[in-house]
Order: sequence, then C-alpha cells, then structure tokens
Amino acid sequence: MIHDYAIIGGGIIGLATARALLERRPGASLILLEKEDRLGRHQTGRNSGVIHSGIYYAPGSFKARLCREGAARTKEFCTEHGIPFQTRGKLIVATRKDEIARLDALHERAGQNGIRTELLDAAGIHRCEPNIAGLKAIRVPEAAIVSYAAILHAMADELRKKGADIRYRAAPVAIREAATHVGIETADDSISARHLIACAGLQSDRIARIAGLKIRHRIVPFRGEYYRLSERCNDIVSAMIYPVPEPGLPFLGTHLTPMIDGFVSVGPNAMLGLAREGYPKFSLNARDMADMAAFPGFWKAIFSFIRPGMKELGNSLFKRRYLAECQRYCPGLTLEDLTPMECGIRAQAVMADGSMQHDFLFLDSTRMLHVCNAPSPAATSALPIGDMIADRVLAGISA
Repeated sequence: MIHDYAIIGGGIIGLATARALLERRPGASLILLEKEDRLGRHQTGRNSGVIHSGIYYAPGSFKARLCREGAARTKEFCTEHGIPFQTRGKLIVATRKDEIARLDALHERAGQNGIRTELLDAAGIHRCEPNIAGLKAIRVPEAAIVSYAAILHAMADELRKKGADIRYRAAPVAIREAATHVGIETADDSISARHLIACAGLQSDRIARIAGLKIRHRIVPFRGEYYRLSERCNDIVSAMIYPVPEPGLPFLGTHLTPMIDGFVSVGPNAMLGLAREGYPKFSLNARDMADMAAFPGFWKAIFSFIRPGMKELGNSLFKRRYLAECQRYCPGLTLEDLTPMECGIRAQAVMADGSMQHDFLFLDSTRMLHVCNAPSPAATSALPIGDMIADRVLAGISA
C-alpha cells in the first residue's frame, strides 16, 4: 500500500500538520511514525505549559502573527474538546534599573502587535502579586496555562477517527525518494508514501541527512532545568512571573508558572546539553557530543555566548545560585522550596556561521518537506504552523 502522506514525529507540530492535511484532503491515507512508545515524549511533553501572547516578537512579524492566532485557536481547541486551561495572565518584571528601558520597549512592541497590556509600578506589582517585588512590570492579561500533552492526545483521537494510522516504536533507519513515492524503512516495516513530511524535533537534522538532503546546520540541545515549588508555595503567585529577557539571547529566562495541575514550577534555565534526549542531570551521549564537536558552527556559537553560558552553568551546578535568580523577583523563596523536576530539552538549530536560527528552517525536495527548525513558541502556534506546513506541501503538489 502507498499512503498519500507519511509524517515522521509524534510531537504537537507533527500532529497539527497531520490534522491540517486531513482537513484539506478528507479521506486521504495518512500514516504517522513515532519512534517512542507514546506521543509527546520530548519537547511537547516537557515544557511549562504556557499559552504565549506574542509580546516578544517584532511588530507585524510572521512569528507575532502566528503566536496571536495560535493562542486564540489553542483556547478554542481546548474549549471544543473539554481540555482545561486557565487565563492567569503574565507579569514581566524589571528588578534592576538597567532593565526598565528594555521593559518599556517591550510594552511599546506589545501595543504595535495589538496585545492588551498594562504598565505597573512597584506598588501596582504588589497589589497584583503580593509576593513579587520589582521596580516596574508589564501585565499581559491574556497569557494562559494548559497541558500540551492533553492537547496532543485530543489531536491523536481526532486523527484516528479520520482514519490516520499512528504507529509507535517506528524510528526510520532509511529514507529513499523515488519518482512516484518515498520509501521509509524502520526496524520492523517498509512504508511507502507519495509525500513525506518530517517534524522530528531533536532528531530533525539526522532525519534530513538519512533522507539524502544536504544540511548546513546542526541541532544543538539546550537543557531547560525546572524546579517544583513546595506545597506551601502553591498560591505564591496567581499569574506567571517572567524576568525581562536578556538582549541577544533566544531564551526568556527563569520564570514562575502556576501549572494546570495545581503546583508552581520555576524555570527553565538554558544549559547546553550533552545528550539530545538525556534528561537526567549530567547525561552524556557520545554520538551527540561527537556531532557537535565536529561542526564548526557549534564552536562559533559557544564562543559567542560564553558569558551567559558560564552563568547558566553556575546556576545549574549550584542550587543556591539558581535560587538567587528567582529571589530577584520572588524574595520569599527558600532552598527548601526547590524540588527538582524532569528537565526539558530544546532543539536549537545552529547554522554553519554560528548563528542560532530563530525562524523556520525547511528543507524540501520533490516529495519531501523537512521541518528542521520550528521556533518558539511552537506549542502555542502549533495549529497555524500545521496549516502553514500543509499548505506548503499541497502547493508543491499542485505546482
């Protein structure tokens, strides 16, 4: 049997793409291959569960539009499927004088992006969040929290009802493109499809390479280490609390998040990982390390970010330093409040010149489309990203 579409990757981008394809081509034959024994084992199932508002992105930019649309559609999807979410809002808090100008610039950007915000002084911060200290803050009332794993499983149920075949433990070991189809070999099966879409996240560069595509980047893993706050802190904040982002860095900083399950998390930091899928602390993977070491762009990137990298290393190694970052805006936290949680690992595409790719990165051929980088916040924007990928695939078919 030749399927109409094969999708590699059982994260939220892969399922959103499958959903969009079947909406546009009802009755099409679609198979989705996931290498793990269940969906969402990696980035989708290991994040802070925030539905972002789009405040950080350049006014009118593609990412800003995707995020705004994605936030609205994610909430609509949750309402339709009975998935709980909570619109808690977000405070971005300046705790130092040198952060105020950057905060004001963010507030101006929010207005240009059509995002409803409110500026708070120190007294206003205290009124909204009595346990939070700062000089000035932006309040973003529309930011929300959800379980993206719950969204993922609702999508999977939809796909099965539409006839999609979702297979587990199906890691591709060979991919060969022919004139009429793409052949995909796994350890247990041979699969053929007229079109292949790869949404492989942490393994996206490797999947592209085994498919015979030339790549000019590598995926570099960044560990996001979280702590769960003690039960006494379950009501320490109502909204999410974020620091002002550091200029030039692709990460938003260590933040407090009331989770949909009722506890509060703090994190993530952004620590270079030495294993793409090694979640315990100090995980090493020889193949992953060799891939990075052999890529000149990796060394250029590391030297560009040596100072913030050393700071993140210190925060990772020493719990008291991690706590100090949090106490900047939540001074009541203590060491005893921090219990380690499972970390997440972000797939960051790094280019040959050492630059970190902050936009989408696609590689394609006649019958394949590989999503090699889906920029943050990909989970929030998953539904419109899936539409965009499906439209791109179908446009290529009709061209």
